[in-house]
Amino acid sequence: MRHQRDRRKLSRSSSHRKALFMNLAREVIDHERIQTTEAKAKAVKPEVERLITLAKRGDLHARRQALSALGEDKFVVYKLFEEIAPRYADRAGGYTRILKLGPRHSDSTEMVYLELV
Repeated sequence: MRHQRDRRKLSRSSSHRKALFMNLAREVIDHERIQTTEAKAKAVKPEVERLITLAKRGDLHARRQALSALGEDKFVVYKLFEEIAPRYADRAGGYTRILKLGPRHSDSTEMVYLELV
């Protein structure tokens, strides 16, 4: 039974879903605001918030865990630990927000901005 299972599958295989979350999280950290579908934004938001909480810890193990979660992109991990994490040092959570934009013209999928607060 699926009790308390809230991870979204997004009609993808596990490897495809892992790559999608990795890419979306990397882009949110790099650009601090991305435009995506509502379903993808809601799925990747907990991942990004977990990474920021990890970066607030700031030790070597946290940095290696972030490298593992974001791929081997050292620039994004550096930005996460040196620029983004100090910004949220006194904040307990809620580092991202979702702003609705309305439906996409081609297929009427709800589009949103996922941005850092």
